[in-house]
This record gives sequence, C-alpha cells and structure tokens, in this order.
Amino acid sequence: MAKKKVAIVGFGGQGNWHGQKILKNNVVDLVGIYDIRPVRMEYAKEQGIHTYESYEDMLAGEADIIVVATPNDSHKDLCVRALRAGKHVICEKPVTMSVEEFDEIVQTANETGKVFEVHQNRRWDTDFLLMKDMIETERIGKPLFLGSYVQGSRGIPGDWRCEKQHGGGMMLDWGVHLIDQMLLLVDSPINSLYCITTNYTNSEVDDGFKLFLHFANGVVGYVEVGTYNFITNNRFYGQFEQGTAQIMGWNDSIRVRQCTNWGEGDAHPVQTASGITKTMAPRSDATVNEFTIAPSPSDVHDFYRNFVDAIEGKAQKRIADSEVRRVLLVMQSALTSAAENRVVTFSPAL
Repeated sequence: MAKKKVAIVGFGGQGNWHGQKILKNNVVDLVGIYDIRPVRMEYAKEQGIHTYESYEDMLAGEADIIVVATPNDSHKDLCVRALRAGKHVICEKPVTMSVEEFDEIVQTANETGKVFEVHQNRRWDTDFLLMKDMIETERIGKPLFLGSYVQGSRGIPGDWRCEKQHGGGMMLDWGVHLIDQMLLLVDSPINSLYCITTNYTNSEVDDGFKLFLHFANGVVGYVEVGTYNFITNNRFYGQFEQGTAQIMGWNDSIRVRQCTNWGEGDAHPVQTASGITKTMAPRSDATVNEFTIAPSPSDVHDFYRNFVDAIEGKAQKRIADSEVRRVLLVMQSALTSAAENRVVTFSPAL
C-alpha cells in the first residue's frame, strides 16, 4: 500500500520538528508546507520542501493528512476546515483554547469519518516511561506522592507564547504535557485540585505554576513548571510504599532507594548548629537497598505508525479523545483555582 502523504500548516519550531521526523521515518511522505511567514516559506524551500501558496491550496492538494502546528488560538478553525476538506488531521497541543472548541472538532471528525488526533509527543519521553514502568511493576509498591517538575531560567520565549490572545502561558505550553503524563501515571479520578500561577517575568500570561492534584485513590500528584529557576529541581520525584524514586534530568536513569528494614533501632543523631536530630538522621546501608535503572530507547516514529494504522482500521489511536478532553478540563480548572485562589472540587470525581 502506498505511503500516506502529509502536509504541514505552520512551519515554526514544532512544524519543522514534524517535517524532519517525517523525512526520516519512512512511514509517511511529506508533500509540502504552508506558513504565513515568508521567512519560514523560504526556509522550507531551502530544504527542498514544496510550499503551498495558501492553506486553501494545501487543502485542495494531494495530502491525506494535515498536521496543524500553528499558534494555539488558530487550531480549531484549521482542524475543522481540514476535516471538512476530507483530510485526516494531527493537531499540536494544546489542541484548543477550551473544551467547547475541542468538542466541535471531535464532532466534525465523527461527521466526516476522518481520523483526528492530538500530538502528545511527551508520552515518548524516557523519563516519563521510566516512572510509568516503576509504577506498573510495583518494584517498590504503590505510589503515595508523585512530583513532576520542568524548570528553566529564560522566561517565556519572545513570541506568541507571551500573548494571551494566542493561547500563551506555561499552563497551556508545558502544563498540557505534564498533566497528561500525571493522569496516565495515576489510574484514578481526581477529587480536587489547587493551583498557584506565577508572573515573575511576564504580566500577561502565567510564566509558571504549582498544581496539586488529589486523586480518589489517595495519591497526591504535584506538577510544577517554572521559567525563573536558576537551580532546577528533580524531573520526577516519587514516594512509594517501600521507598523513593528520583529522576534528575530528561534522559537520566531512575534512582531508587528501597526500604528493606523500617524498624532500624539505633539511629545515629545528626549534629546541627543548634542541636541534634534523630528524626532526620540518615539510614544505615543495612536498612535500604539502592539501585538505578537506565532508560530504554524510545521511538517517536511510533506515533505516525499508529496514526496510519488507525486510518486503515488496524488499530485504535494512541491518544484518545477522552484523555485529551480530561487534560483540558484539568487545565481550565487549574486556571480557575489560581484566579480565584480556591480549591476546585469535582463531584463526581473527574
């Protein structure tokens, strides 16, 4: 069977990422791009990539699949138009600015019989997959607390991500990834959440946030994104029934300290400047077992392989509409919590 043909609208950072992956994955063929910015059109031509004169020209062309990689506020219109033109659609995250807009896209996809999927590429991050495996295998029991942190020190990039009207801010930019990951790590509904946003470097949109998620199974999830952190935290930190798991950076191994003997009888006190403490004394090697697990390679091309299989009726989409919708609801509720400085509860649980 001939390979599916893909065209990309929006050829900035993420659109170019799609283009480079498509050129290398031998799964689908790239037939062209369109961008409203002349400089990006010239860049594509320099790479030997065909450019369309307009989005209408692209939709009238030979592409089977349209990848939407434009600023967030334009996603809904572009996706709906592509679906109605008979194209399958891959949309960058966050898919829309609201749940209502997302529902409209899904309804259009159902009416046209075309496959529509959101590209949650961070599901292929090796740090996430390591933590996911730690939870699923119960190497140190079930999780009690899971912390997920992404931090930098350069503020928000000086483009549309700084502007509210285009869907800027870190909740929509990075929160959509980390919340999606957290909801996959904790298999339980959410009872409540509380969120604080920051505006250290930008007054129009959030440049960071701190989000607590209280799950019905008792697990507490914590998601933190910051753009004014000159010393960064762990990438993941998890407290489990039998120990602790920690991942420092994107591609690092997971460090695990498993408690093998809780009742250590003779803790040696720690001497501090103003006193001693047994409570915070380090454990002896006889009561813990420490080990590391290296990350396994992850193939991001699996997304396109699965998408093609979904078009051909051979598989279900990897990223379900219901999962995307739930993430949108959490983000909307988190921003409400921050704006109104209150806990948001869900009944029934979300």
